Amino acid sequence: MKISYNWLKQLIDIQESPEEVGKLLTATGLEVEGIDPVERVKGGLEGIVVGEVLTCEPFTVKEKTLHLTTVDTGAGEPSTIVCGAANVAAGQKVIVATVGATIYPTEGEPFTIGKRKVYGQPSEGMICAEDEIGIGHSHAGIMVLDTDLPNGTPAAQYFGVLPDYVIEIGLTPNRADAASHLGVARDLKAVWGRELTKPSVEAFDQLPITNLPSPIEVTVENTEAAPRYAGVCLAGLTVGESPEWLKEKLQAVGVRSINNIVDITNFICHELGQPLHAFDASKITGNKVIVKNLPEGTPFVTLDGIERKLSERDLMICNAEEPMCIGGVFGGTKSGVTENTTAIFLESAYFSPASIRKTGTFHTLKTDASFRFERGTDPNMPIYALKRAALLILEVAGGHIASEVVDIYPNPIPNHEVAVKYRNIDRLIGKSLDRDLIKQILTSLDIEIQNETPEGFLASVAPYRVDVTREADIVEEILRIYGFDNIELSEHLSANFLSGFPLVDPDKQKLRIANILAGNGFNETMTNSLTKPAYNEAVRASLVGEDVVMLNPLSEDLSVMRQTMLFSGLETLAYNLNRRQRDLKICEFGKTYHKVEGKYKDVAHLVLLMAGHQQAESWVAKDQKLAFHDLASMVHLVLSAFRVQGVEKQEIQDKTVFEYGLTYTVKKKAVVSFGQVKGKHTKMLDIKQPVFYADFDWAYLLKQYQDKVRFTEVSKYPEVRRDLSLVLDKTVSFEQIRQLAQKYERNLLTNVNVFDVYEGENIGADKKSYSVSFTLQDTEQTLTDKVIDKTMQKLMMAFEKELGAVIRK
Repeated sequence: MKISYNWLKQLIDIQESPEEVGKLLTATGLEVEGIDPVERVKGGLEGIVVGEVLTCEPFTVKEKTLHLTTVDTGAGEPSTIVCGAANVAAGQKVIVATVGATIYPTEGEPFTIGKRKVYGQPSEGMICAEDEIGIGHSHAGIMVLDTDLPNGTPAAQYFGVLPDYVIEIGLTPNRADAASHLGVARDLKAVWGRELTKPSVEAFDQLPITNLPSPIEVTVENTEAAPRYAGVCLAGLTVGESPEWLKEKLQAVGVRSINNIVDITNFICHELGQPLHAFDASKITGNKVIVKNLPEGTPFVTLDGIERKLSERDLMICNAEEPMCIGGVFGGTKSGVTENTTAIFLESAYFSPASIRKTGTFHTLKTDASFRFERGTDPNMPIYALKRAALLILEVAGGHIASEVVDIYPNPIPNHEVAVKYRNIDRLIGKSLDRDLIKQILTSLDIEIQNETPEGFLASVAPYRVDVTREADIVEEILRIYGFDNIELSEHLSANFLSGFPLVDPDKQKLRIANILAGNGFNETMTNSLTKPAYNEAVRASLVGEDVVMLNPLSEDLSVMRQTMLFSGLETLAYNLNRRQRDLKICEFGKTYHKVEGKYKDVAHLVLLMAGHQQAESWVAKDQKLAFHDLASMVHLVLSAFRVQGVEKQEIQDKTVFEYGLTYTVKKKAVVSFGQVKGKHTKMLDIKQPVFYADFDWAYLLKQYQDKVRFTEVSKYPEVRRDLSLVLDKTVSFEQIRQLAQKYERNLLTNVNVFDVYEGENIGADKKSYSVSFTLQDTEQTLTDKVIDKTMQKLMMAFEKELGAVIRK
């Protein structure tokens, strides 16, 4: 993309050289690939200045009258110059080519001015005519200036042909906002903190409107492909050659001049990034402009003279009878402006990027307009661009406004809203920036700060920034304006990312746990949430809130919502046991329903129920009934699958549901309760064998899910095992032994395990004996007997003192 340095200076105050501007743009992400000079006049009038003739004495050589002059060129001492022009005289302001200057005549070869003698008289320069310096064709005499400019002023300044520079930017696809001089100026504004000088269009609203005899009606049928469509009619125009200033600007960015009307539309496209199209109003049949799609295969001849078969997806700008233009891509042969055009309909629109991209690809057409539309233009620009273009057209082609501005914009496109956290800005940049500086940078980029808190804010981004939609994009905007070079390199390499871990998907986790349980012999069930009131009453003491009662129940057995999943599971067990299914393991994901303080709530659960034997009857293994530890191992399996950390164990205090059991808590909140179901509950369903039941708080369990896998390197030093036999009161649990051991030895103790429990007359009434193993290991050295004995002695003293244990070695 080409940007004119002089054109850019009209939008923002630039004192810096083109090279400095190029470096700055590259630093902000608009990589400058080259900077080339552009000369309106060949040679740029280098070395040619405004001078003043101080004296002028004629002399004759071979019947030819010459003049010996002294000229002040602003260099201190006047220069002596021999001039053959008849109109030279003392006191004139003239154009002087100084010694060393190379001049490029309109016709002929260039030559360099040097000191020389002309017919014996010294000459130190040349007083010039138009054609001698290439700015015209006249050779009637030297140019005599009417100016107060000081002597020595560069002629380029006097003629307004200061050299320009074309800044070639390798525009990346995401920076559609910078596909214009205004877009580039916005970045410079943000870096320098200077104000933009956008041309005013207020004069447009003050101009009178002289309506066309037959007004043009505009209809948009496809508002999805053309969310905004605007236009205005201009009449009384004279199509002709563009003025020099307009041709110069277009030439600088590589655009060929066509005529004054078309040139203005191209000028606006490169100045503001808003493509326009001018339709000859006399060729708009039926005085209607209709934006719509046409049937597949409709023929259409474009401006390049090629007939194309339209796709049904192509957005077309049509009159009452036929298409005139492929919207946002290419015009047709019958709609363009010609030398006979006197009135136009000037179009300014926002087209869907996806629609333009598909059409351009289908027809293999790439134009300045499609380049911008398919990347995303500013939906808020069409009216401003329309008024700016209309004023310029009236300036270069005469005429008047012939209609009101039409603006069809049924669904305005809102700003993007992006939630931003300061900690993520610091983390991604690698440096903590001052909060006021962050807000200053974003404000300078037209990004509004809303709902600010100490933790972050909501960024409201104008829709012309199609690439700024995520938090990472906001951080990138801050960083590119702050400057990548201003971020100090750290002493070590590291990487970071913004996106957090994805939220836990309950359905995926449910499927994962269900598969794990199925692999361990469980069958998943689905039961009715409606149940008998008697079930809730049976465990009322353990329930929270009131029953959710059905207003119009089908039967008494289905009149309330369940507050516990126990009885749904027991009904399933009873049904299968009555059909001689002896060994059962079932699981269910479901909900319970409660009314608490007048408000209804539901709670997600995972429940496990086990009854019967550990495995099917076989000659290989002993027929062994299920026990509490079988259920406990399944509970541990589920917790391990979630990698739950910080689990604390305690005996169940409320015996409403369980004969005995345990509750596991995380951060003092119960995540699972499990144990043997009380006999009175199983009898309600005529189940005569023990049932083991686990109830997980599924929602809370999901919150504890640890997605990160942690591992520890296997120690190269050996572990040591020591066993103790502890005789204790029956009321002392193994969990108390484990917690006490870990309390007294945190560094070396890696595992505590019970491998035998004995109760009998030999140890006394109300006593039991635990055989406990202790595993010790040091990760830094091999344990010595002295350290091991000292550790075991410390543990035995703790058991004797706090648990009243009798040690049997």
